[in-house]
Amino acid sequence: MAPPAPAVEGGQAPQGRQQQPQGGFGLSGIIRMAVFWYFASKFFSPKKPTEPSALISNLYQKAQPLDMWLYLSEYEKFNDFGSESSLVWHETNIPYAVWGPESTRTLTLKYHPSESLKHNGSLYAHVFFAHSGFSPDPSDPEYQPQAAFGRTHPVVMYLPKSQADKKKSLLGGSPDSSEAQVTSKVVDESEDDDDSNDDGPVEWASYWKPNITINLVADFTQYPKTGVAPNIAPYLNIDPFTGNYYPIVYFNEFWLLRDKLIPLNETVTELSLNLEVGPISMTKWQLFLQIDQSFQIHRSYGSMLEGEADELKRVFLEGNPYLLAITMVVSLLHSVFDFLAFKNDIQFWNKNKSMEGLSAKTVVVSFACQLIIFLYLLDNDTSWMILASSGIGCVIEFWKIGKAMRIEIDRTGRIPMLKLRDRESYVRNKTKEYDDIAMKYLFYVLFLLVAGFSVYSLMYERHKSWYSWILSSLTSCVYMFGFIMMCPQLFINYKLKSVAHLPWRQMTYKFLNTIIDDLFAFVIKMPTLHRLSVFRDDLIFVIYLYQRWIYKVDKKRVNEFGFGGEDDQAVAETDAAKEEEKKTN
Repeated sequence: MAPPAPAVEGGQAPQGRQQQPQGGFGLSGIIRMAVFWYFASKFFSPKKPTEPSALISNLYQKAQPLDMWLYLSEYEKFNDFGSESSLVWHETNIPYAVWGPESTRTLTLKYHPSESLKHNGSLYAHVFFAHSGFSPDPSDPEYQPQAAFGRTHPVVMYLPKSQADKKKSLLGGSPDSSEAQVTSKVVDESEDDDDSNDDGPVEWASYWKPNITINLVADFTQYPKTGVAPNIAPYLNIDPFTGNYYPIVYFNEFWLLRDKLIPLNETVTELSLNLEVGPISMTKWQLFLQIDQSFQIHRSYGSMLEGEADELKRVFLEGNPYLLAITMVVSLLHSVFDFLAFKNDIQFWNKNKSMEGLSAKTVVVSFACQLIIFLYLLDNDTSWMILASSGIGCVIEFWKIGKAMRIEIDRTGRIPMLKLRDRESYVRNKTKEYDDIAMKYLFYVLFLLVAGFSVYSLMYERHKSWYSWILSSLTSCVYMFGFIMMCPQLFINYKLKSVAHLPWRQMTYKFLNTIIDDLFAFVIKMPTLHRLSVFRDDLIFVIYLYQRWIYKVDKKRVNEFGFGGEDDQAVAETDAAKEEEKKTN
């Protein structure tokens, strides 16, 4: 297939919305599901009957020469085969299901749209194939039904326009005209449904497809008449006289991304159209179908965001194949390390009996950050899968507060309130004193950063409401300055001259994930702030490693499970003495 053609000037698809801290179903998961689906359809498809009379087969033979005609018409039904103005492409002697220089033909042409097409009109590509020397016109005296076949495909796609922007300047000033202007753009299906309920009927706009790729599927399978696979049956064109099927014509739009579509309006005078015809194997064709179907299923379940499929395809189109393979392997390792870090984090806090050397206030602040992200996602109509993941994270962070501090219910007032009290192991040593000092100066820094960014956002950006402004400002600060939350623990380590109290297994897995994020920072297109945040995390972890190197392990200090080294040794000596006494008696 030809690579997607660039959009003409003035026809670029609008830029996407500001990146939010949300994600969707990963590339590896989608590929695994598509491959599984393909092999499942192979293994569990109905068995071929033994009687040849119960089978249907391809009417055409391999390497049979074919002629092709492509007509462009504004009508879905076409029978004007004699119109020279409608015929835009004609090829002869195309060998069917043979890969070679003569099998693939290409053409680039300029099309001048009519006035009706500029005003949301329609245009169709009518493609016909026939045996060399035969005509596809049914009115021709020498026409033979089994010698010709065709298919119709729309060249214009209709997508919903964006509704009026609900965001406004909260200060009441007139925003910049470029920001206030509502442009026609492609919106998510979920957005479309919500806006249609709130603002009445949806307006649609027409978009030009710059590429048309026609693939003849090399399929010579003998299918049972009553047991064709459900994913293949809609594409079979059965001859009513013989009961056999014509070659499958597949209009391949797998690599046609939405940002390559060209909006049609009164200013468009000339459009470019790239045409290609060629063979495609049965395996590749079914893989394309299964991947597209898996995309639709994940979107319906909420596990994939609208437009994420295009981003995954773009990785294959624009990425280096070797780098892509490395990225896929590393992404699997990233998932494994995430799971191990999560598991060890739960184990550490579940078995931890002492808060000596640990920052309890950092745990509380981490819960507040996770809650802010959850409320922000809830305010921006995120898919239920992302909300569930963020909500579970909030519950876990709150559970960690219960392990780090005492949670009590204060019923002295009219409304019961939660009250947090420090544990004795946290108060009786210098940990609380150092934690208070670190958080005191940290909040000074954070206050200046949050206040400055919030004022900037209020003056130069638009928001739906004051509540939305507060959430977006806090979320942006959590996203950009979240790495500072690890600094109080560094200060406590410095003052205690020890790191024996830290969950090093969990931190090791997180450090490995940070190294993987460094790789993604160079491979994947991302905002500059996010790329900088990755390297800021590296700096914090390097300081942790330096502290582990300079501060030797103190055997007397309580370890991560609440036991001291000397205590363990005393217990072991006591048990050994008891065993010796039993033997003596």
